Amino acid sequence: MHQKKVKKSNQLKVLSKVLLIIIGGFITAYGLDAILIPNQVSDGGVTGLSIVGSTLFGLPLGLLIGLLNIPFVWLGYKQIGKSFAFYSIIGITSLAISASLMHHVPTIIKGDTLLVTVVGGIIIGFGMGLALRNGGALDGIDMLAVLLSRKLPFGTSDLILFLNMFVFIIVSTIFGLQGAILSGLAYFIASKVIHIVEEGLSGSKTFKIITTQPEIMVETIRDRLGRGATYTEAYGGYSNEQFKEITCIINRLEESKIKDIISEIDPTAFVVVYDVAEVRGGNFKKRDIH
Repeated sequence: MHQKKVKKSNQLKVLSKVLLIIIGGFITAYGLDAILIPNQVSDGGVTGLSIVGSTLFGLPLGLLIGLLNIPFVWLGYKQIGKSFAFYSIIGITSLAISASLMHHVPTIIKGDTLLVTVVGGIIIGFGMGLALRNGGALDGIDMLAVLLSRKLPFGTSDLILFLNMFVFIIVSTIFGLQGAILSGLAYFIASKVIHIVEEGLSGSKTFKIITTQPEIMVETIRDRLGRGATYTEAYGGYSNEQFKEITCIINRLEESKIKDIISEIDPTAFVVVYDVAEVRGGNFKKRDIH
């Protein structure tokens, strides 16, 4: 009975992921067909190359998106895994079919270049982010960047930017220099929206605090923020003095409050702050503070 419940739960999870990836492909296609393409603005990556090919040779955009992504899906399968390739095929197929169906959809913004890039970038970023959050990709250039980052001494994000520079150079031969600049701006906005959709607006931050008042600091964080913290033994590399390092994970909205607490208790405390992509399990719960 328990196994049946687990199996059913897994099937529902896969189904919901597939549905959200399809919706992501549909939203991205709408952003392309209703905003960017009619205003001579392209996207980056394989989609950008597909838009150029469609404009040059009069071929259906959906067909080119599907065909040009095939080698990249194979790369994703070899480098990232079967499930990623499966979800990416669904996402790219959804984008390709939606782009074909929405070819004659009415343009919702015309002429205003700034509005076109901002709104277009937000819509395609939301669609792509929705697909990535659920385990698939709508564009194969990211997969190529992952593969190259293992072979070359560069990070994945640097390689995505580098590869897209070539895409926008190709875009400039069709849409002109202004079109390429606007395409780059739309792509930049889209990449920021993708990041927000993938990680959520709230996000989390880790605070590492070395202070002379560790017990009071932890008590105050617990009382005023309702957050727990952990201790780690730390030693000064120069003085060899022993410290208690405090680690506390908070959400972004609590950042200002924890900084006030640190400043109030120990203005000389050594503090390191960094972003956390995801927090699961353990006791990452907020106690009531009222």
